[in-house]
Amino acid sequence: MALVAGIDSSTQSVKVVIRDAETGQLIRQGRASHPDGTEVDPAHWWVALQAAIADAGGFDDVAAISVGGQQHGMVVLDSDGAVIRPALLWNDTRSAAAAAALNAEIGGPAAMATAVGSVLVASFTASKVRWLADAEPANAARVAAIALPHDWLTWKLSGSTNLEDLTTDRSDASGTGYFDSVSSTYRRDILAMALRSDRPIILPRIIAPNQFATKTLTGIPIAAGAGDNAAAALGVQAKPGDVVVSLGTSGTAFAVSKTSTHDASGEVAGFADAAGNFLPLVCTLNAARILDAAARILGVDHDRLGELALACVPGAQGLTLLPYFEGERTPNRPDATGVFAGMNLANSHRENFARAMVEGMLCGLADAVESLINLGVDVQRILLIGGAAKNPAVGEIASALFGRTVVLPPAGEYVADGAAKQAAWALLGGEEPPHWNGGETLSYNSKPSPEVLIQYRKLRDQTVTW
Repeated sequence: MALVAGIDSSTQSVKVVIRDAETGQLIRQGRASHPDGTEVDPAHWWVALQAAIADAGGFDDVAAISVGGQQHGMVVLDSDGAVIRPALLWNDTRSAAAAAALNAEIGGPAAMATAVGSVLVASFTASKVRWLADAEPANAARVAAIALPHDWLTWKLSGSTNLEDLTTDRSDASGTGYFDSVSSTYRRDILAMALRSDRPIILPRIIAPNQFATKTLTGIPIAAGAGDNAAAALGVQAKPGDVVVSLGTSGTAFAVSKTSTHDASGEVAGFADAAGNFLPLVCTLNAARILDAAARILGVDHDRLGELALACVPGAQGLTLLPYFEGERTPNRPDATGVFAGMNLANSHRENFARAMVEGMLCGLADAVESLINLGVDVQRILLIGGAAKNPAVGEIASALFGRTVVLPPAGEYVADGAAKQAAWALLGGEEPPHWNGGETLSYNSKPSPEVLIQYRKLRDQTVTW
């Protein structure tokens, strides 16, 4: 029995799963926490990864490894391979003005979407590179290579200190803002624009999704890896007609597509997937932490929060939450804050508060799904994943807001599972990744409640920033 390891280095933690390469059977797993913040010294990721590997029983019997990681994070390296400054993560919004400037400099949002599939916002690596050039020119002058979290961890696992050995895949590269996923080539002109310098910068080599990129010092082959959402799509075995809505620290809605997308409005990012296709995606900054805040404010656990939310009517008797607790990416309002509206004496009770918090979080994702539909993406059902999907109210309320069947796949570490599947694909060969039999799914077919979306969108459209 050949074993493969999948790694998910996410914002809040690192997870490691070890599975049978042919059947997908989970053998063992481990995890470790990451520090909070929107900038992190990558050394913390490396320390946490070692702890998670140990927690999973080590890699001595593993035949192949792959790393999935949070997208966009900027890891800048000097000529000796040392990290120059803490990595700016996807949810660091200080580069919002830099994103707007880069879009303008290339000829406007439509020109940027044509060039790289997406209109730049603060999250993209290119935006962070421009911020570095303007805010920390001395650090910018030292940059010899730029990597993403999964690229850097793959390189560290290999034991190499040669910057030329940095590798990545299309899915993660497509989130940089200086990569064309149609031609699978870097747009070095955009990188030079961002850095305000045309000096040569080493960028990770693109590896095919079913190929190995490198090896560990002990000889274990390491696959190309992937961005977190692309890995999750592999993990849940998404197919055309499925939209995956992920409720983690951020909220995302994405679909596997045979064709690329170029949305000049900036709502839909035109990413690549981890199997040679495309992954149109909409991202919000605010998801699971909204429910964390609700549980903390009410002094309950998540199960009780769900019970409270289901104990009142859709729309929470007019109480509406605009959930921009950490600014927002879609719509692009990096400086916004959350808004509670419609509060009166009649609706000021715990059940309505809980319901409004859940609905507010999900309405932002309903808007995301609507953006995909408007771009021509086929949506037949919703696959709901992520930590917040475990809340007992989320599946039922999501189905009502999305107006479609919502399916909760079997519990798992979907990004790590997808990375493990990619490692198995490279190990076993074949034209497509292996199909692993999953466990039982849960389905929700709730009565649609469009009035909740109308109420939410009215607040969204009249509220620019607070």
